Amino acid sequence: MPPRSAKLRRAATLRQQWENSTYYRPSPDRSNALNLRLRRSLSWVGRAEQESDDCDAAFVFYWIAFNAAYGRPGGSPSGNQDTERRLRQDYFQKIVACDSDTVYGAIWPDLVPRITMLMNNKYVFEPFWKHHNEEPGHQDWEQKYKASKKRVKRALGNKETTLILEELFASLYTLRNQLLHGGATWRGSVNRDQVRTGAAIMAVLVPCLIAVMIEHPEADWGVPRYPPVA
Repeated sequence: MPPRSAKLRRAATLRQQWENSTYYRPSPDRSNALNLRLRRSLSWVGRAEQESDDCDAAFVFYWIAFNAAYGRPGGSPSGNQDTERRLRQDYFQKIVACDSDTVYGAIWPDLVPRITMLMNNKYVFEPFWKHHNEEPGHQDWEQKYKASKKRVKRALGNKETTLILEELFASLYTLRNQLLHGGATWRGSVNRDQVRTGAAIMAVLVPCLIAVMIEHPEADWGVPRYPPVA
């Protein structure tokens, strides 16, 4: 799964850090959105960690953990790509404003080979599929694909952490859609490379993002899309 040298953060360690904070509450609390997000996210990270031999399941569980961290009202439960991308951009900007060094440190240099491998896979580039499915306006997908790869390469070298996250998670979102919308076979041979690589990346970055949130309760992480209402 993740590269051995990667700076992994485990759910149990993050949970202990959260429970030692001054704002921690032991039960779901609608009045504290951060506590609710952390409770949900860490539960799914812990579940993902159990799937060392099933990268399909691990990827899905890490994505749920990520969604619990960033999802907000106004997003699209059905997965509108433009809406979700805007929500992710807003979330990444807040994360980087809080602690760019921690996130970039998780990426460089350990994840660079994995990120490069994923970005060099056209099957996780959404415009490719739109062109393949004959949606109008995507005949230039190859030019867009080359431009995206160049942006990521430049961003990695220039420590443009927000741009790295935005481009990377756009590809991971396409992979997420393939899995959750039945566009792939469980443990199928066709998409093994991108699923294995995507799960390895998520195993490092999702806990890292959660760690930043734990350390920065002062930031406005927003109300979750589905707060407890009873």
